[in-house]
Formats: sequence, structure tokens, C-alpha cells
Amino acid sequence: MPAETLNCPMCGAPASTAATQCDHCGARLATVTCPSCFGMMFAGEKFCSHCGAKAAPVETAAGAKPELCPRCRVEMNAVVIGGANLRECQHCEGIWADTDSLQRICEDQEKQTAVLGMAAPLTTTDTVELETNIRYIPCPVCGKLMNRVNFAHCSHVVVDICSQHGTWFDRDELRRIVEFIRDGGLMKARAQEIADLERQRRAVEGHAAAPDLDFGSTFPMGSRYEAWAGGISAAAGFLRLLLRR
Repeated sequence: MPAETLNCPMCGAPASTAATQCDHCGARLATVTCPSCFGMMFAGEKFCSHCGAKAAPVETAAGAKPELCPRCRVEMNAVVIGGANLRECQHCEGIWADTDSLQRICEDQEKQTAVLGMAAPLTTTDTVELETNIRYIPCPVCGKLMNRVNFAHCSHVVVDICSQHGTWFDRDELRRIVEFIRDGGLMKARAQEIADLERQRRAVEGHAAAPDLDFGSTFPMGSRYEAWAGGISAAAGFLRLLLRR
């Protein structure tokens, strides 16, 4: 994926976020994470070029246990961005979010969308570049290889998931997830999940006359269905359902 173009905070000239210094004035170009959309912006910029949010200094989380970047195998920085405790790799600019932090980010974005009324119908015209060199990477906490999952099954953003500990976002993937949520993506995914559960429930009822058939491995039945459907109404249960399927 080509690097995005931002403006040098010193002279205003266009510069790629992959560049280390401005081609025009020679200023060093360090990138930081936007506290609102989690996109990359140049250190020194007053406002994020992606969402327009005001820049804020990145806070360092004290007393965090060292964890290695699953791609670079170097120690990540423990930071607080937008109120969420995250791990950030200074080399590849990837971000590690534990389960609770990701849940908070998703909930905050959905609340903001509901209050401001910014949700819009999702478009299906986006072009997505497929990775050609797929590599499964280890969880920074347990070391087990993580699963690759299309976030919410309709975001077109493939992230690396450890169902026990958290989610790894390669460079700019968390920003794309935030944009997906702000466009009503999780609401659409939730509605689709409920519709699928309802179809499965009707299918189970239609086969009620054949008790010798075992649908337990295919359809959530009885109290299992009620518990599953009820869990969707809770943000935590819904997110875990989306990430693990």
C-alpha cells in the first residue's frame, strides 16, 4: 500500500509519512498517533490531517511489563492514546491493543457516532490490496501464533487476533477500523449477526420434527441461542464474537 502524503510541520511542503526527513527543508519527520482517529501524523503538527482533531502529547504508561513487537521483535512503548492503554512499535508503527482497550475504543467511537449523528451507509466500492507475503505473527503476551480475521467480517481490514489477550494492528489499520466504526460499520455487523441468528433459529424450529438429527454443532439451540443473542447486546460479548469467529 502506498505511503500517505502529509505536510511537513516546518515548511508545509508535501511529504510521505514513510519519509524520515523533509526533501525541501531537511527537517526531521517523526510521526505520532492521533488521539482521535489513531492515524499517523507528523510530530509538531497542530491538527490531524485525517480527522482534523487537535494534536495532543502522547502519554507514557508507567510500570508496564515489557512486550515485544510481533513483527520487529523489539520492545514496544507502553502509551496512553485517546484514553486507551496501547503498545506502539517505533519501528513498524504497529499498535497492540489488549481486549479491554479495544473494547473501550470501539465503544467510544460508537457513542461519538450516535451523539454526533455521523454514521453513513457503508460503501462497497473501496478497493482493497491483498497481501502477497502473508506471515502469521505471535501474540506479544503468550507467544502463540495469532489468527488473521477480517474485523467484524465486513470491514475489509484483516487484523491479527489472540482471542485471549488482544489484537495487533499493522500501520494505519486501527485508523481504518475507527473510520469503519464511525461510518456505522459495527451497527451493520451487529444487525447482520442478529439476522443470521434469527435464520438459524427458524432453521432449528423447522427441524424440530427430526429429534434424531444433531444440529448442535451448527445451530445455537435453546438456552444457548438465548445466551448468544443476549451477548450481542453487550459490547464486550459482541466484539469477542466478531473477533473469534
